[in-house]
Order: sequence, then structure tokens, then C-alpha cells
Amino acid sequence: MKIYLKKLLFKASHRGTKEMDIILGNYAANRLEKMSVNELNLFEELLELPDPDIYKWITNKSNYEIPKKFKDLITDISRM
Repeated sequence: MKIYLKKLLFKASHRGTKEMDIILGNYAANRLEKMSVNELNLFEELLELPDPDIYKWITNKSNYEIPKKFKDLITDISRM
């Protein structure tokens, strides 16, 4: 499990945009070890999405609706 968590932390911290590296990297560093397997799988799925979409959801700078399955996760990330 430790290797999986390190892989997720790396993916979250090396996004391609500095803003998302910081936001998702900090979130991962603080939350991954406390997450359930389902939450980890959902976070990994989120990491496959484009940075601009995730950034718009987190900052509420878009009328673009957050997909229902990511809504709680995005809300949690936004609170960090």
C-alpha cells in the first residue's frame, strides 16, 4: 500500500502546472494515509483529468458543473 500512496503523491505533485502541483500535492500529502480504498481510487481517477478542469472546479471560476462523483472530493480539496 505504501508504494501506491507514494505513486499517488508523486502524480498529485507533478501535474504540469505549478498551481495544481501545489494544490493537489499538499492535499495528497495531508490526506492520502487517512483515505479509504474507495476514496483513493476516486482521487486517482481525478488525477487523470486535465488540470484546467480541476482548477476551475476548485476555484469556482466556471459555470462548468462538477461531476457528481467528484463533488465531495473537490469540496474537500477546496477547503485546504
